[in-house]
Amino acid sequence: MPAVTPSTTPLATLRDPAPGDMGRVVTLHGEVYAREYGWDARFEGMVAGIVSDYVKHHRAGLERCWVAEWQGQMVGSAFVVRKDDNTAQLRMLIVSPEARGQGLGRRLVNECLAFARQAGYRRITLWTNDVLVAARQIYVATGFVRVAVEEHQSFGQRLMGETWERGL
Repeated sequence: MPAVTPSTTPLATLRDPAPGDMGRVVTLHGEVYAREYGWDARFEGMVAGIVSDYVKHHRAGLERCWVAEWQGQMVGSAFVVRKDDNTAQLRMLIVSPEARGQGLGRRLVNECLAFARQAGYRRITLWTNDVLVAARQIYVATGFVRVAVEEHQSFGQRLMGETWERGL
């Protein structure tokens, strides 16, 4: 797929997932994180488990997934899931390398925030790693605050995990 450039490319379309999209979410995560961060197949397995739980236990009105599509290809996704009665969790935000630079990550996060508010949650949380610099910049710009940091060994790497939260 050719690179998306902000000055010449229309914005990606955000839509509900269709059959086959959940497998593509897993594939996109596995490929991007292996290529960019050297993460091993355990990361892809974790994503597959999260996707499986979402599909099997989806709570309409309390949970949602968005697929970002450009020229017929999935170029990103984001999920909101229920953590507890008052707290939503943003999960699996990703934008493929060829679609970066057009504000798609921020659009996806803003959709998650709007949905979580509409669903009646009072706050939203997420877990990420410090190496995900662009995502962390989006979280700061959309009002999240880092509330916890913990070193961990995962996906074949030594990482610094972070929990972020914000009120709605």
